[in-house]
Amino acid sequence: MLRVYDVMIDVLKGLRPVLMQIEKHDRDLGNQLRRAASSVALNMGEGSGSRGGTRTMRYRTALGSAVETAACLDVAMALGYVEHVDQELLAKITHVRAVMARVVM
Repeated sequence: MLRVYDVMIDVLKGLRPVLMQIEKHDRDLGNQLRRAASSVALNMGEGSGSRGGTRTMRYRTALGSAVETAACLDVAMALGYVEHVDQELLAKITHVRAVMARVVM
């Protein structure tokens, strides 16, 4: 299992209050954020149990979902659903994206 998996689990825990706030305004965006963020961890886990091209595909999907997670947060802030997202949480998401980008390249 990639060490960054634990970082993503921390991200999911940190997203709980943000998700609740977003869902007060936009249930669909909240669901999309939840699915994207969950997909990062799930695809990391699946990739860890795979080999070769399948492993790369799962990690690439995890990267795409990490980018989508960040985009959901950007949209939520732009639409005023949340005033701000904790900088440490955003830094962890950026870290996950960077690690996954290195893994799939």
